[in-house]
Amino acid sequence: MHDTPPAVPDFTSWPSFPFEGDLRVKHLEDPVPVEPPRKGEGNRECTACAAPDDAYIWVGERWRVRAMDRPTGLPMVLILESRSHLDLGDLPNLLAAELGVMTVRLEKAIRSLDGVARVHVNRWGDGSAHLHLWFLARPYGRLQLRGTFLSLWDSILPPISEQQWRENLAMVAAWLAEFGGRPLAEPPRIQWQAPSSIGTQSSSDAVGEDDGVGVIEAAEEIPEPADGPTDDAR
Repeated sequence: MHDTPPAVPDFTSWPSFPFEGDLRVKHLEDPVPVEPPRKGEGNRECTACAAPDDAYIWVGERWRVRAMDRPTGLPMVLILESRSHLDLGDLPNLLAAELGVMTVRLEKAIRSLDGVARVHVNRWGDGSAHLHLWFLARPYGRLQLRGTFLSLWDSILPPISEQQWRENLAMVAAWLAEFGGRPLAEPPRIQWQAPSSIGTQSSSDAVGEDDGVGVIEAAEEIPEPADGPTDDAR
């Protein structure tokens, strides 16, 4: 006898929910007895600890800020990481206090960009044991993007231009550097060569709609599947 599937929750009718049509709730799998290790736990390598400073847009003595590897649908998506391999609940008092300062500082820097209305600050931590907070900029006037589902919209919207993305990164890095640390993001170089035709598009602007890797797809937030038989092997 099959269980009756749960009803679709009310939030699927909210204007901010990015999908429509017939929806159904997925089957909830049984809990596993032991959760798999995250990146940086057990014998799994920590991506953040292995990353050099030049992989970040701004670095300081105890904190670093990195971006996605390419433009996505939102004006800005940044990640604040501690240099030390610590999770949120493991921070000593000094780093805990600095985390509050850095969160406010980075939020202000992103909100200073043209066309940004709000900055959502998120922490999940299911994919990596190294502390990292997400900062997602909501475009001004896009009321449908308000609230819970902004990270989903980041993967749905067409990516912003690479030139605008790099300009935004450089502005945020410079803003943070006013308080210390070292900015590593630079604005895009001016292309002095005349295009061969009016319709020619530079490679920096030629970002296809399927090229962006949004927040949801970022590897740090995709937990590894638990060891055990797959559906096909059951």
